[in-house]
Amino acid sequence: MGELATLPNIGKDTEEKLNKVGITTAEQLRELGSKKAWLMIRSIDETACLHRLYGLEGAVLGVKKSALPPETKKELKEFFSSFS
Repeated sequence: MGELATLPNIGKDTEEKLNKVGITTAEQLRELGSKKAWLMIRSIDETACLHRLYGLEGAVLGVKKSALPPETKKELKEFFSSFS
């Protein structure tokens, strides 16, 4: 496992998918943001779910996805819903 797996919420599967779409460092993930990273993952995995989006946002912010503020979760849910 690489650098991304040291971030909260990033396990082996998510790290592999991020690497596959060209995101290999925490800095790249932070620069792109969770929404763009999620869209990139979705381009190779149409089963990318809302919880993966939450996890990516938590990784960007350095917190567990369960610690995301309700307003952030609401915004991400609305974003996710526009693609489902």
